Amino acid sequence: MPYGFVYEFLFYLFGLIAVASAAIFVTRRNAVAAALWLVNVMFCLSALFIMMDAQFVGAIQVLVYAGAIMVVFLFVVMLLNLGLPPSAADIKGKGARILALLAGLAMLAEILVVARQQLPAELPWMPRGTSITVPITEPLFRTYLLPFEITSVLLLVAIVGAVVLAKRRS
Repeated sequence: MPYGFVYEFLFYLFGLIAVASAAIFVTRRNAVAAALWLVNVMFCLSALFIMMDAQFVGAIQVLVYAGAIMVVFLFVVMLLNLGLPPSAADIKGKGARILALLAGLAMLAEILVVARQQLPAELPWMPRGTSITVPITEPLFRTYLLPFEITSVLLLVAIVGAVVLAKRRS
């Protein structure tokens, strides 16, 4: 099975890039640089979802998180001018670097433990060939439509509030 090796290699590669990008995201002091690393994490997670036959979730990961939410976040950050001066370092001192190294080693140990376990080819709750979109969209557009819309209005109000607060300062 020649595709098995390539599939497994790409799965671990995307997982490793996602974990490394998340670690870099957490250690950035500049909000714009951190947001770009988070976009990289979202793309890697999307690739992992697609490799696990969850194409809908992978596409939503890119469209909603890496696209819309990150654009809104960067818009608010740049609107409020939260950037630090160029002389500010991304990582403070040796203590933070040692802590980041220990966290990275712990994540690597978790990856090695999971890599030794055998995962089933089919998930018991979702046989191969069934669509994941119906169980996701049915409750979203019927049962939870009102909370979904209220959340979007609250996010809009938060952005408008941030703009008003930024205007008052200047």
